[in-house]
Amino acid sequence: MTKIFHPCTYKLFQQFLSRLIIKSIFSLLFINSIIQSKDIVVSPQGSIQQISQALELAKKNDRILIKKGIYRESNLLVNKSIEIIGEDFPEIDGQNQGQVLLIRADSVVLKGLVIKNAAVSFIDDNAGVKLDSSFHCVLENNKFINNFFAIYLSRSANCRIIENNVQGEAQSQSTSGNGIHLWYCRDITIENNQVTGHRDGIYFEFVERGRITGNISENNLRYGLHFMFSDRCHYQSNVFRNNGSGVAVMYTKSVEMYRNQFEYNWGDASYGLLLKDITDSKIADNTFLRNTMAIYAENSSRVDVKNNQFIENGWAVKIMANCLNNLFTENNFMGNTFDVATNSRQNFNTFNKNYWANYKGYDLDGDGYGDVPYRPVSFFSYLVEKNPPTLILLRGLFIQFLDLAESVIPMLTPETLIDENPLMRRVQ
Repeated sequence: MTKIFHPCTYKLFQQFLSRLIIKSIFSLLFINSIIQSKDIVVSPQGSIQQISQALELAKKNDRILIKKGIYRESNLLVNKSIEIIGEDFPEIDGQNQGQVLLIRADSVVLKGLVIKNAAVSFIDDNAGVKLDSSFHCVLENNKFINNFFAIYLSRSANCRIIENNVQGEAQSQSTSGNGIHLWYCRDITIENNQVTGHRDGIYFEFVERGRITGNISENNLRYGLHFMFSDRCHYQSNVFRNNGSGVAVMYTKSVEMYRNQFEYNWGDASYGLLLKDITDSKIADNTFLRNTMAIYAENSSRVDVKNNQFIENGWAVKIMANCLNNLFTENNFMGNTFDVATNSRQNFNTFNKNYWANYKGYDLDGDGYGDVPYRPVSFFSYLVEKNPPTLILLRGLFIQFLDLAESVIPMLTPETLIDENPLMRRVQ
């Protein structure tokens, strides 16, 4: 007697068979692509002595191996999905003739190269490596030396820029580009790079969901990090040291900045962190050490500033009158010339449960909070804001007397800008 499959069982069997056939086809295609891919070796003594020649010979999924040496080539175009790997850091010298490498393909990998001398241009954004409309590319463990822009990404996504050493020789802002520059990109990871000697160390404009982690950006002419119109970005465990200013965050929302160090950013208008037109963001567990102004905030709202260290800055926090609904809590303020300054008697922000080294109050009930509220805005900081030359009177006995009188009966400083629960011990 012949057995007949149930209709449902037969349908399931058809679906299983179709999936098996599709998987087999993809597997064969993948194996075929591996078999077809090849290595192309570039060497000063080999049959292929120029990188441009190797790029012409290469096909999709090939790998170009560049032996140690100096290759004086510029305006190289990568328009296939390939790997370019250097052995013992071969040098690609653009000789100040345009840019060095232009990538217009997806899934390109660059590793172990020295890329130098992309030309200064006031018309073209020449770069050591420029990615134009590229996806899923990796730039890893390369050295960039004396390039106008070192790494430039335009209209690209899902790329990784990791463990590169970027060294510029910028003398002025007008004749220098940025170390790592992103324009109109998304989902870019910038991790464990060292950037120095450029106009801005790292620059974002119209970038979404960027991640900047573990980088050191120092000794740049303008900002260690500069980003505008770049929402939902995350910055963690970076060091911004001794730049013209530390970090500028402008016209942006939903930014997270955790465990970064803002250090030694000194100058007439230097900030550890500049916030301009920022909303719905978080700044936590950072260290602000010896900056002219640790945080300068203008027209920013709903920013949570929590558990940060403000140590030996000129101004720890300078917050303008157009800032609303920002929360400062569980921060340590220690050794700053001015803990908080503002340009208005009005206050629409909250300071609560912070540690202030200058607090002279007491804690009779032993709950860990001072029994007397603390007023972080001194009379003298308000006076300096209105008339900067008065800063010369900083250590005068008369100024100390005026500060004391203002703290008891506030006449000029914001009456509502107080910490109702100042901590008696610093936050660990």
